[in-house]
Amino acid sequence: MGEAKTKPTKVTAAAFIARVPDPARRADAEALVKIFKRATGEPPVMWGPSIVGFGQYHYKYESGREGDMCLVGFSPRSTAVVLYARSGAKGEDARLARLGKHTSKGGCLYVRHLADLDVKTLEELVRASADHARAQHRPPITATPASKRAAALAPKTPKSKPKSKTQRVSAGRR
Repeated sequence: MGEAKTKPTKVTAAAFIARVPDPARRADAEALVKIFKRATGEPPVMWGPSIVGFGQYHYKYESGREGDMCLVGFSPRSTAVVLYARSGAKGEDARLARLGKHTSKGGCLYVRHLADLDVKTLEELVRASADHARAQHRPPITATPASKRAAALAPKTPKSKPKSKTQRVSAGRR
């Protein structure tokens, strides 16, 4: 398996945003940094060349592929700002209905102008999504079941010697 392309970089979010060519898109990105930072309590970190991410979680698929990704984030693209703030959190559909003018595809929301959104609802959406992702991807807590603890504390009894291959074969012929 190849290495994940989307990973934290050394480029600062501020430097990336300063290079966004469209002044309106750049202003929206600067405002989104404040909203996402307030909602998550996390600093902005560049993930790959164009995603401003907040927080981090580790994922592992059944296929064995695993990696790290930001909890939530956004990317100021030329035609729209892409918001990565959908996690299936409780109440997400109601928040999306109140959010304002946007389109969605998969886990992404596409917004032409931040002014088209209800900023308070956006912050609620980002906070809920980050909290949900944190809860879903929290490392599992492994506890030893009571039966295993009891077995571990029980006095050790000597094990019988394993049968040789000939004893096993002849025992099956009886």
